[in-house]
Amino acid sequence: MSGSMYGTIFRISTWGESHGKGVGVTIDGCPSGISLCEDDIQKDLDKRKPGQSPFSTPRKEKDEVEILSGIFEGKTTGTPIAMIVRNTNQRSYDYTEISKIYRPGHTDYTYDQKYGFRDYRGGGRSSGRETTARVAAGAVAKKILSEIGIKITGYTSSIGPIKVNKDHFKEEEIWNNFLSMPDVEAVKLAEEYLTKLKEQGNSSGGSIECIVSGMPSGLGEPVFEKLDANLAKGLMSVGAVKAIEIGAGIEVATKTGIENNDFYQYQEDGRIIKESNNAGGIIGGISDGSDIFLKVYIKPTPSIEMTQRAVNKNGENVMINVEGRHDPIIVPRAVIVVEAMVALTLVDMLLLNMSTKMDNVLKVYNKD
Repeated sequence: MSGSMYGTIFRISTWGESHGKGVGVTIDGCPSGISLCEDDIQKDLDKRKPGQSPFSTPRKEKDEVEILSGIFEGKTTGTPIAMIVRNTNQRSYDYTEISKIYRPGHTDYTYDQKYGFRDYRGGGRSSGRETTARVAAGAVAKKILSEIGIKITGYTSSIGPIKVNKDHFKEEEIWNNFLSMPDVEAVKLAEEYLTKLKEQGNSSGGSIECIVSGMPSGLGEPVFEKLDANLAKGLMSVGAVKAIEIGAGIEVATKTGIENNDFYQYQEDGRIIKESNNAGGIIGGISDGSDIFLKVYIKPTPSIEMTQRAVNKNGENVMINVEGRHDPIIVPRAVIVVEAMVALTLVDMLLLNMSTKMDNVLKVYNKD
């Protein structure tokens, strides 16, 4: 299977399956000298691990990370960083009855068509459990970004029809509730909505917003390696993501030019600012120094207990109720995954950007 690597300079390779011995990641191209320990990784993994909420799968995994290489005396060495998170609570027998059925909304059929074989235990490689490795790698990328003042803030912006009211936005609430929502009133409504769906054996989709602050301008390669294009690629590689918006997103289709353009102004200190941010911090594929604003749309969990129409390998039409341990909503646990993919993309683009002009080269190699 190809396609398990991401990045050009800061490059990751993830491996492992949902019901295998574990999942992990190797990071190549990480600069040396970064303070890093397992606790730095664990705090992000704890935000996505299962079994913490009435609205997540009851599968109990500690998701404890082990750093196997690339660290010496608490700092990165510049050599590949290998990390593993071992699976400890697999229940593969939950999937025995569906081994010959193509479940709606899953990769069962497409994997069979591509490989002629599939790991039906929880989705195998296509399982959301693969994102554990991305989050581990993303935590390393965040350490790099924090040293240059770049901050990534993700949060649940909607669950089903329930949306966060920006007038009630409180960043400190994001990780204080099961749903990762910054609006306590929206949390109450969303919990009621999800409880009803869970009782029905159904699931919900939702959306995640992500803001990147402290961005320098000039980041991104024109044409095929645009910053927004690479962010979209990274985020769309997450299995549950079905759409992404940058800045004003789809609203630009209803705007006129005078409404959509972000006007420039000089500040007294000589800095250039924008009066608005419809572009979402990226113009022509290059960062403009303002906040990057992203919105990601997540599909409902396809594993539901309600009766669905399906087919099996024998060419028969069948009815199926997907049993086992599943999230009634993916969105809250995906917030940290979105942050990770944004961080991984930004670090890679930052390292690429270092070679784009001679001034940057001289800063590194000029002996003066």
